[in-house]
Amino acid sequence: MNFDWQPLWLTFKLATITTLILLVLGVPLAYWLSFSRVRFKSVLEALVAMPLVLPPSVLGFYLLLAFSPQHAFGHFLETVFDVRLLFTFQGLVTGSVIFSLPFMVQPVQSGFEALPASLAEAAATLGKTRWQTFLRVLLPNIRPALLTGTVLAFAHTIGEFGVVLMIGGNIPGATQVASLAIYNEVESLHYGAAHLYALILFALSFTILLSVYTLNKRLLRTL
Repeated sequence: MNFDWQPLWLTFKLATITTLILLVLGVPLAYWLSFSRVRFKSVLEALVAMPLVLPPSVLGFYLLLAFSPQHAFGHFLETVFDVRLLFTFQGLVTGSVIFSLPFMVQPVQSGFEALPASLAEAAATLGKTRWQTFLRVLLPNIRPALLTGTVLAFAHTIGEFGVVLMIGGNIPGATQVASLAIYNEVESLHYGAAHLYALILFALSFTILLSVYTLNKRLLRTL
């Protein structure tokens, strides 16, 4: 049996980059959603949560249209920045960030909202700036929520299928992640290779979830 490790490597690379981007973008967004009182906050919360209820093929289809050079956004990126997202790894990252955004934002937002208001108030009375309060007071107290969001975003990206198929095109060595490789092997009746891909992903996902549940219990005891 000829087994290609490239899809697994590409999957872990995609999940790692997506998770790092979501930490940079999702945590501040979760903070803003937790403490903002603007009227349209519910609209933004609904938009962030849309990937939870939308079929992946629907989101993938609209991203396919948006990234296409024949449409305004894709044409703008290609002509102004010479960036092509359709059928590229960069496109997979962009789509994965959008698709996995609620898995980072919602646990972190819940963590912020569960904190007592007295924490931020005490930091303010001690002369801490809002940025210092965010980094040194609030974030350390939501470590379980941060860990949960990070792991869920990583694991969800590993399991993507519909979105990456629509915008990536299943190109070997470029956009063919492990979930697509499993589909290809089953289509070709190569069940041994499909089983190996699936077993590796199953074992990895179980190990990640088991680790986060165990570590979260320890973190909760220390808070």
